Amino acid sequence: MSNDVSIFANPGAVSTASRREPSKLAKALASANSSRRIQTNTNGTFRRIVNGEQVGTAVRDPINVVVVHALEKVSRIWYQKEYDPDAKPTLPDCWSNLGDRPDAQAGNPQGATCVDCSKNVDGSGPKGKGRACRFQRRLAVLLEGDMSGDIYQINIPAKSLFGKGVGNTHPFESYHRYLTANKEAVDTVVTEISYNPNADSMELQFRAIRGLSDEEFDLVDAVQARPDTAMACILTVAARDGVTEQPQAQADKVAEPIRKSASAKAAGVSAEAKASLAAQIASFNSD
Repeated sequence: MSNDVSIFANPGAVSTASRREPSKLAKALASANSSRRIQTNTNGTFRRIVNGEQVGTAVRDPINVVVVHALEKVSRIWYQKEYDPDAKPTLPDCWSNLGDRPDAQAGNPQGATCVDCSKNVDGSGPKGKGRACRFQRRLAVLLEGDMSGDIYQINIPAKSLFGKGVGNTHPFESYHRYLTANKEAVDTVVTEISYNPNADSMELQFRAIRGLSDEEFDLVDAVQARPDTAMACILTVAARDGVTEQPQAQADKVAEPIRKSASAKAAGVSAEAKASLAAQIASFNSD
């Protein structure tokens, strides 16, 4: 049995969906000012969120999706305040789509780069554990059997990203590498997403169920050409739900890069202050 077949839990299955394709009007009405995401919950359920509101009932069973887009690097996100379900939602204080530097839209950036950020230090997290700034991945997915082309965002938290898999079940980073090693990719298979029953806290796991049918391949090609597919990975969860409120800037907001040259540190004066002083002296001398 080849690797191409053995990695699937159900290798003989193919899609039998034969729904009529939605009309142009139906597509236009469905896509206008709408955003969709799959919400994961600590109680082990999945919820479908459309325009910030839950649609239908939560499900505990695994969900099957096709991943159609992901950023090339793991993202980062930081909130100054602890999560309060009763508080008015805001955008994150700081986030980075590629995990390298704060996004230009971040209202409270904490450093010039992620590597130098104080929130990226082990022990900066809640109760002195872990890092305050969390890793995550936002994926754009299609739901298996839904040929409408509706794109959903799903956010994969840090505990579901890293680590080793067992058999053909993996955390996400290990999962996509496993598929590549077996000559597949996340956008050529149907992926089962489930909760790890052996984990102490919420942890997602990923498993390839089968390869795509020709009809599904065509649909994936079509949605990957749409700009809203990439936006599902770029927008934070809050922004995806239409949140525009910025967090209140905190006192520890970093206004300039953390690292300074040794000469500037020794003099106790920033480079900007020195330049300003030099300009004033030059102006005085010219008079």
